[in-house]
Amino acid sequence: MTDLSDNTLIIVAAVVLVAVLVAWWILRRRPAERIRAQTPDVLTPGAAPAERNTLLVEAPPASVGMMGLGEAVAAGAVDVAGEAPPPQEGDDLTRIKGVGPKLSAMLRGLGVTRYDQIAGWSEADVARIDPQLGAFQGRIARDNWIEQCRYLAAGDTAGFEGRFGKV
Repeated sequence: MTDLSDNTLIIVAAVVLVAVLVAWWILRRRPAERIRAQTPDVLTPGAAPAERNTLLVEAPPASVGMMGLGEAVAAGAVDVAGEAPPPQEGDDLTRIKGVGPKLSAMLRGLGVTRYDQIAGWSEADVARIDPQLGAFQGRIARDNWIEQCRYLAAGDTAGFEGRFGKV
């Protein structure tokens, strides 16, 4: 029986020794150092100076909207009180229900500046102009521009307001 206990004691001692060696090897082992890619920037010693953003610096002035007040007044885009200049020749197309400043500018670009022009449109005219209105396509018929412009061209404000509401 002593033979069996001596063998068991040797096996247990060997298992403990192996466990200690494995634990020591795991704990002693350091994580490998990660090598980071070196990406130099302008703050890295010896790096080249930063390049200029020539797209913005050397670009010509964009528009009146980007001007300062002094340049805008000098260019005649804004009067001294800071108000926009009076509208171009023709009627105020924004009085038409469904026509805002963007659509009014788009119509002026197409040569439409007066109520009597729109009041006289035929179906062929509508078919020619409507596709050119982009996102506003279909507004001519949906908002009854021709009927609205008949009232406005005739100066019938009361009739217009009775049919379409206040201007």
